Amino acid sequence: MRDSGVTNYRFVEPPTLLFSRRMQGNPRSSFQPAEAGAVLPGTVGASGGAGALVGWAACNTGYGSLAGVVVGLPAGVFAVYRRFKGYFS
Repeated sequence: MRDSGVTNYRFVEPPTLLFSRRMQGNPRSSFQPAEAGAVLPGTVGASGGAGALVGWAACNTGYGSLAGVVVGLPAGVFAVYRRFKGYFS
């Protein structure tokens, strides 16, 4: 016998609230070093690649990628800070 998509059995006790949504705790935001370690080099690499493209257009990819990495270091630190702002305060 089915009632609104849930199977009802005659000899089974009614469900309890032991694992219900109301009993679950709030998820804590935690600092994850692996994620921070991925955000920082990802940002630096992306800005270094963008700088290399700009340098390639200006016929000097070495200086362009160097400028991109120099700009990318503070941008990467800022990206990590923005991602984990709640943890640092």
